[in-house]
Amino acid sequence: MNQNKQHYLLNKAEEACNLLKKHLHQDNVVRVISHNDADGISAAGVVCNAISKENGKFHVTIVSRLNAEVLDKISREKYKLFFFCDMGSAWTERIAKLKGDAIIADHHQSIDCTDEQENLLHINPHLFGLDGTRDVSGSGVSYLAVRSLKHYELSGLALVGAFGDMQGNGNITGVNQTILQEGLDKGVLEVSKGLKIPSLTQEPLYKALAYTFTTSLTGISGDFEGSKAFLEKIGLSYGIKFTDLNNEEKDVLKEEVIKINSSIFGNIYRISGEIPELKNIESYSQIIDACGKNKKQGIGLSICLGEREQALKEGLELFKKYQDGILKGLEWIKKEGSIEMDYIQYIYTEDKNLKSFMGTLSSIGIDIGLLNPEKPVLALSKMDPLIKISGRTTLKMIQKGVNLGDAFEQASKSFNGSGGGHTIAAGAVIPHNNLDNFLNLVDEIVKEQINL
Repeated sequence: MNQNKQHYLLNKAEEACNLLKKHLHQDNVVRVISHNDADGISAAGVVCNAISKENGKFHVTIVSRLNAEVLDKISREKYKLFFFCDMGSAWTERIAKLKGDAIIADHHQSIDCTDEQENLLHINPHLFGLDGTRDVSGSGVSYLAVRSLKHYELSGLALVGAFGDMQGNGNITGVNQTILQEGLDKGVLEVSKGLKIPSLTQEPLYKALAYTFTTSLTGISGDFEGSKAFLEKIGLSYGIKFTDLNNEEKDVLKEEVIKINSSIFGNIYRISGEIPELKNIESYSQIIDACGKNKKQGIGLSICLGEREQALKEGLELFKKYQDGILKGLEWIKKEGSIEMDYIQYIYTEDKNLKSFMGTLSSIGIDIGLLNPEKPVLALSKMDPLIKISGRTTLKMIQKGVNLGDAFEQASKSFNGSGGGHTIAAGAVIPHNNLDNFLNLVDEIVKEQINL
């Protein structure tokens, strides 16, 4: 059944690619608009790379969110083709009114209008009964939209975005698996077994372990002292690198971390022929994510477009800053904890250094046991006169019925805000004076979702 659904999705994506080809043959500049997180930056990278490889021209803008104000500006632009990556599904009716043709390559569940529009090609897995939360990201859908151009080397960048959207945890599934298999068949991707510790060869052992967040190690992830104590306990020097260990010591490390979390050993996905810093797809995604979180999305996009000198140097510096910021944020959560309501919990900050990665802190906080995994976390950041909300929950809570994207969309609209996203992760922006009412309504909606 899923193969049939993928078939229809691929057909729609091929229609989009044909429209793109038409505009490229007419030498039209393609207007690309994408989201500012790792997935959105990677999605823009996929599309802009494909256009460049066809000797076409593009004008790209990375935005934090698509709203009426952004669309007002875009509506005054005179382009023949607008290409929205990792956003747009909640604004189809408005996008269809742009003066040129439009392609939306999105994977979010908030869908404004499913009716066919003459000048709009809308590609979204949810339109075909597929899961956009686990099985394909915005960069993956964008890859499908340019796939017929046969630049298969872009399959790696498609998966960079998937990892950035937390779709690389565990098994690669659905459309992501289709993209992975294509990359493997074309020799542009590699898979091997190993320790899923992204900084393993770059950092001293204690830092590499403490910086391991995606597959968390309780008592070690986010904790330098805990990491040092663990390594001392198993008889390894914490200051040396993994590459300096002998084979017996490597086996000891592997055995001991597997005891803490067996999923720390598994498939490592790599891009063939890529430089060492970007070869590991998870590491690549974390660098791009750090660029986005630090509002340096242009650097992230430059890396995606092949800049391996200054942009990569700056990207690696931002990644280091981001890792250290996460550690400080986790220390803050340890001290402050969360405020629990009946069915949700929340954390709140006015610290400008924490605001950019509150959602990430929520996810890691749940994984390493600092926050209650039985209640979705709402991370609140004050941005006068607004409040930015990032929501995170677990697969277990989703299986109980929680859908944060629906809850945020419904609640934010009730209080003159905007919101939406996925079942497991969502975002919203509301006026500050409506915060208490918003929290109470989300608490009530989550209660109804669980009790349905």
